[in-house]
Amino acid sequence: QVQLVESGGGLVQTGGSLSLSCAASGGTFNGNGMAWFRQAPGKEREFVAFSNYGGAMTYYAESVEGRFTMSRDNAKNMVVLKMNSLKPEDTAVYYCAASRLQYSGDDPKDYDYWGQGTQVTVSS
Repeated sequence: QVQLVESGGGLVQTGGSLSLSCAASGGTFNGNGMAWFRQAPGKEREFVAFSNYGGAMTYYAESVEGRFTMSRDNAKNMVVLKMNSLKPEDTAVYYCAASRLQYSGDDPKDYDYWGQGTQVTVSS
């Protein structure tokens, strides 16, 4: 049973930083693409960032480009999302997701496994 567990969410002021982690267990993730999504109240889940297994292909939503950085530690089956210059509009529940494929897109339907989410709140 594949499990993804996020951690690191919390409350931060505008302009602050947070680092989210996602620990994967219960399976092998060689070659799997992994991503971060977020969902604000009353809104659909939206793509934040993606990284393929080797990290050579990493891309971001336009809204977070230049402020967020996604990285992977494949030896530990872990991915990290470092978030800088946070804005109130970044407030959401953030989810880690894994795909059975090496390369996946920005559609939540492309992903097979999901974490339970971690709340990020940015105060103005």
